[in-house]
Amino acid sequence: MNRPASATAFAPGPLVLGGLIVVAALTRLLPHPPNFSPVEAIALFGGAYFASRRWALAVPLLAMLVSDLALGALVGNDYATYLGGFSFWSVYACIALSTLLGFGLRGKVGGARVLGYSLAGSVLFFVVTNFAAWLGWPAYPQSPAGLGAAYVAGIPFFQWTVLGTLFYAALLFGGFGLLRQRLPALRAQTV
Repeated sequence: MNRPASATAFAPGPLVLGGLIVVAALTRLLPHPPNFSPVEAIALFGGAYFASRRWALAVPLLAMLVSDLALGALVGNDYATYLGGFSFWSVYACIALSTLLGFGLRGKVGGARVLGYSLAGSVLFFVVTNFAAWLGWPAYPQSPAGLGAAYVAGIPFFQWTVLGTLFYAALLFGGFGLLRQRLPALRAQTV
């Protein structure tokens, strides 16, 4: 039986998934080490659980936009210059790519798979965002040596990217797994 889109969008599953993703994205407003964030985890989580690929892509991107706008309002001009810049778009590209990566978890979520996908998403984030830093920051010469310097400069942040992704993936996937055990309406994929 096909349900109308409006009934599906407001079903308990999509609302819970969306709520978890928004709350996780808003944790970026809390003090944290550099790059210790839910960025990759929310993308993988959305890709794994939203049945609609459109919702899987849109919800993490919108949640990050909400958190970016909130950070811009809190931090001011320093952060506002980031919004809409080259680095901003590279992060959002990573979110979209990691959501696509999360599609590989559909119906196959397990601890080892989430760990592997979280590590892959962290590497993807490192490669894309440091490449973007090389392209968009005049401090790096546009040469192989400059590209290498951009990646070397990103190494200290990579550990925090991995730890943040693993932490938030454990919270999101583990928390949702517990909710699904207690609430039958959440057991099927959503939207």
